[in-house]
Amino acid sequence: QVQLVESGGALVQPGGSLRLSCEISGISLDDYAVGWFRQAPGKEREGVSCIASSDGTIFYPKSVKGRFTMSRDKSKNRVYLQMTSLQPEDTGTYYCAAEEGGIVLCQPFAWSSWGQGTQVTVSS
Repeated sequence: QVQLVESGGALVQPGGSLRLSCEISGISLDDYAVGWFRQAPGKEREGVSCIASSDGTIFYPKSVKGRFTMSRDKSKNRVYLQMTSLQPEDTGTYYCAAEEGGIVLCQPFAWSSWGQGTQVTVSS
């Protein structure tokens, strides 16, 4: 059974930084792709970073490229999302997801295992 537990969400001022963590159990990161997604109030969930299991290739959409950095620690079965230069539009609930396979499209419909989410609020 796949379990994902996010942590690290907080209230942060515009321009600030935050690091989210996702602790994963029940699977191997050698076999599963992992992604970070977010959902703002009234908006659809969107992918912000996805890492392939096969070669560690990471996808970022334009909205976060250059500001967000995803990483993984296979020895701890954890993934991280380092976020910098945060803006109010980055506010939302951030979810970690996993899907079996080498490379998975970084869109929510393609992912079947989800964590409960952690809240990120960017506000002065």
